[in-house]
Amino acid sequence: MKKLDISNRNVDFENSQIVYFTAEFSKTVDWQIKIKGNISGAEKIINGYSRIINENNSLWDGSTTNLPFFKIEDCNVELYIPSDSLFFYDNNLTILSTKVFDGLIVADFENGLNPNWIPFVQAGTNMSFNIINDNAPEGNSYYDMGGDVDWDWLIGMIDFPASAYGQNTFNLNDNPDQVYFNLLLYLPENLINPPLVLFQFKEDDNLDNEFTPGIEDMYSIELREFKLGWQIISIKYSDLLTLSNGATVEPDGDGIMNPDKLNMISMLFLAQQGAGYSQVYVDYLIFTESQPL
Repeated sequence: MKKLDISNRNVDFENSQIVYFTAEFSKTVDWQIKIKGNISGAEKIINGYSRIINENNSLWDGSTTNLPFFKIEDCNVELYIPSDSLFFYDNNLTILSTKVFDGLIVADFENGLNPNWIPFVQAGTNMSFNIINDNAPEGNSYYDMGGDVDWDWLIGMIDFPASAYGQNTFNLNDNPDQVYFNLLLYLPENLINPPLVLFQFKEDDNLDNEFTPGIEDMYSIELREFKLGWQIISIKYSDLLTLSNGATVEPDGDGIMNPDKLNMISMLFLAQQGAGYSQVYVDYLIFTESQPL
């Protein structure tokens, strides 16, 4: 076997550099390469079936398989051959700058709450709506939403108006099949009351610079039944629904999905009223085009 090697041991992902790995075997085998960040704990896994590993089957652009995202850090590389239970290691790979994702960032919480966002928090018990600067899946910060409300499903929310970004509408493709809304979400263990996260996408159909309820289209997605830990959630705009109390209804406006007319995004954190404490973390709300994050 030709030993495991790395094409670029000091990689600058921000400037579009890439890494690939090389190795050669005496026969065709299943193989797996795992890159793990020493600080972040992020993991990238590349699988293949071949006799030779090279730039054609092992390119890495700085993306991650298992959250969090990679940071500026040293990484360990592990090559595993399942059929022979063989492991090969290399710990000489350094990330000089991290991958920059193409898209329109709505919120990454790196600078706290934008003063032009519109937050609301109920007067419940054990309320915790805070920016946390520790072990974030992207960057250094994420948003913690938690609380217990006896009288309502709604625990808290944030409105993200397009005006907070200096525009009347978000700068998105007009084709709903090409627009994806993505976020990172964390479900803590041992919650008494499972959370529900509702996103509402409010369009300015008549382009009067505001969303008018009952007259213009509002599309939604309810997120529930999460797995534990951090996860990437991606929703294609054309898969959104018009909802009323969780049931699908006809839209109030022209019924045409127009991402380019999106005027306001609302993020609502809900849980069964009177059923105890609920909590969820969110980070890196971003629109991408043509493919999910």
